[in-house]
Amino acid sequence: MAPEKKSAALTQREQAVLHHVCAGESRQKIAAKLGISLGTVSVHVKHAYRKLGAHSRQEARRLFLAQRAAVGPRPRAFRQQVMLALDQGFSRSRALMFDHAGRLIALAEKPVSHAVPRAGWVEQDPMELWATQAGVAAEAVASAGLEPYDIAALGITNQRETTLLWHRETGRPIYPAIVWSDLRTRARCDALFADGRAEWVRQKTGLLPTTFASAFKIAWILDHVPNARRLAAAGKLCFGTVDTWLVWNCTGRALHVTDASNASRTLLYNIDRRQWDPELLRFFNIPASILPRICSSAGAFGQTVPPFSPAAVPITGILGDQQASLLGLQCLKPGMVKSSYGTGCFTMMTVGPKPIRSRADLFTTVAWEIKGRPTYALEGCVFSCASTLRWLRETLFELHAPVALNALFASVPDSGGVTFLPAFEGLGAPLWQPDARASLSGLSLSTTRGHLVRAALEGLSHQVQEVVQRMAADAGITPADIRLDGRNAQDTLAQCLADLSRLPVLRFCGREPRAFGAAWLAAQAIGFWASARPFDDKMQVERVFQPSPSPAADTAAGTQILTHQTHQTTECRAPERRPHRISGPL
Repeated sequence: MAPEKKSAALTQREQAVLHHVCAGESRQKIAAKLGISLGTVSVHVKHAYRKLGAHSRQEARRLFLAQRAAVGPRPRAFRQQVMLALDQGFSRSRALMFDHAGRLIALAEKPVSHAVPRAGWVEQDPMELWATQAGVAAEAVASAGLEPYDIAALGITNQRETTLLWHRETGRPIYPAIVWSDLRTRARCDALFADGRAEWVRQKTGLLPTTFASAFKIAWILDHVPNARRLAAAGKLCFGTVDTWLVWNCTGRALHVTDASNASRTLLYNIDRRQWDPELLRFFNIPASILPRICSSAGAFGQTVPPFSPAAVPITGILGDQQASLLGLQCLKPGMVKSSYGTGCFTMMTVGPKPIRSRADLFTTVAWEIKGRPTYALEGCVFSCASTLRWLRETLFELHAPVALNALFASVPDSGGVTFLPAFEGLGAPLWQPDARASLSGLSLSTTRGHLVRAALEGLSHQVQEVVQRMAADAGITPADIRLDGRNAQDTLAQCLADLSRLPVLRFCGREPRAFGAAWLAAQAIGFWASARPFDDKMQVERVFQPSPSPAADTAAGTQILTHQTHQTTECRAPERRPHRISGPL
């Protein structure tokens, strides 16, 4: 019997087991990964070996991989080809698959743990990030009833700034991944402002120096992990953000790369020259040898190898998570704005092929780079979105259902003169006061729960609107609308933002814009979706929130009070702004 015919008789589960066998994994580990018993693994291995005519692990691996290479393209695979997006975030690793019609056909996810070894420190296990991401990819393929050979290409989107260093030869991390929200480098960040170098760094990078920047984290690991600097000097260490780590493992350690969107978040990337900046490397005392090669966001990065996949799946797209959301929400033209309501409200505006330095302390960043042509964006973050909603629901009112807040909001026509400043985790853009705290004023005996909810949500919406206004002023463009996604993009917040901004608010909640953005970017490199306007028939607006015809006078008054409170909060700080952190995961 020909090898390809033998292997064609393998069941899907037998192929999955062989996938891990070929990777050199033990049967105990295979059982744990696939969620089956050790005995079941042994049975699948026995049957697979018999069908292949193999008598050892090495022989099975050779025959299995040779057969797969010999089979080549199949008509069924061509008909069922899909795009795979890996979405690695702070709390979850996800894999999503999209067909030729842009429909989401499979989704798998696993939670990702984190550790807080000291106050302000946040770490993750790099091996867990990789294992969970590889695991959900296999689950998504299986749940769709497909095989790895049905994947046309792979796109990756990832939590940004989270920093990893690993040994180039062994592939083992030398320290846990330092998450972007980690605060251990606060003193170094403060010193940058104190010695007057913050603006110098900002002019080069487009970023205000904050503790989530990778540069601070790299320097900390090199300074605190024994022998780290010696290994770096000898060219034996690799640095990467999460995208780099995933590609490194997906390709069997063949590729050490990142894309321009992730590189632009490190505080080491010269945003005008579009390369690693030698002066910044010297300033942070970081050797260039540990840095990945910077590539365009879409292109032929390489191919996957076992154990990630028995098939050689091309990796053709990499994009930071907020940039992927910007792309997935169709913000392709200058002046288009999106805001992702999750832990915080991450707002971005596409500004075009040239970077615009913000006069309002917003970030200038690479949105994406395609065929060597960059597109830039402005970005600002409001910290206290999830924390405000959680405080209202759980602490103040002891409500168990999120929709209960919507009912309270609708119970009153306005805030009744109550003003709420949502700053549980400090103030983000454009004021950057992480030590600020929430405040509540204007209470009376007639104040109801509805007034408190409305004041809080109006206060949060005002902060987002202020960021949008500053972006419009920096870019000299008035947005036509604001596009929302995220788990906290609820009706009340969307309507508040529409009323305050006097702009339509479009919500895309059910279509996974972030993952779709990564998938579409990867698809462009292979012509999977050839349309120049790909979203017209692949993404649908769930709902449009129009500004109320006659916004309540109380809203305008509340806005004035809120603004006053915000500036009052700022004035009580040191005269020199020193942004330290952004609280919470991306």
